[in-house]
Amino acid sequence: MPKIKTHSGAKKRFGVTGRGRLTRMKAYKGHLNQHKGPSRKRRHQGKGLVARGDLRLVRKLLPNL
Repeated sequence: MPKIKTHSGAKKRFGVTGRGRLTRMKAYKGHLNQHKGPSRKRRHQGKGLVARGDLRLVRKLLPNL
């Protein structure tokens, strides 16, 4: 039986917390930030948790976590 490979794109985009939850980067902060307000930019900075509906898909892409 061959080893299961981790999805290369997914391992760059997701992480795991100490409690085993999956983290992701938030959207809408990549570019065109000049016209966005400071509070809007703060709200989209940092990491967030992966939604419950997406957990099964992400776990399938990252089997070794």
